[in-house]
Amino acid sequence: MEQNILKLKKVRPNAVIPQRATEKSAGLDLTACMDEPLTVKAGERVLIPTGIAAALPAQSVGLIFARSSLGTKHGIALSNGVGVIDEDYRGEIHVGIFNASAQDYTVQPFERIAQLVVMPVCYPAVEETDALDETQRGAGGFGSTGRL
Repeated sequence: MEQNILKLKKVRPNAVIPQRATEKSAGLDLTACMDEPLTVKAGERVLIPTGIAAALPAQSVGLIFARSSLGTKHGIALSNGVGVIDEDYRGEIHVGIFNASAQDYTVQPFERIAQLVVMPVCYPAVEETDALDETQRGAGGFGSTGRL
């Protein structure tokens, strides 16, 4: 049974199959599948193709996270916070990035732009109710449990 296999397919001939930077890296590096550089102006959002499609393992989700070095050094973040690839999606994976800095940033062809982490997902049945069980925390929200 192929339950823990991530299948990746090139949908553009020059695409780079994602790899882990080290054996224990949680994420697989996604690269920009472009023929020429693309300048992302300060405050601008763009969608970048990766040239790959995926078949995720059963009961999993693909989560796309920003690369920490792009965020901390250049202010490049994901335009939607975290990208979600559903288990049944088979189209090309694109990465939406946002330039949160005051400086333009040029994405180079085949630059590592994000990372893909595959995680288990739960598919619970949904049931409407008029009441929820009581807990010690209750409806206490942001900061309700105090500071460390």
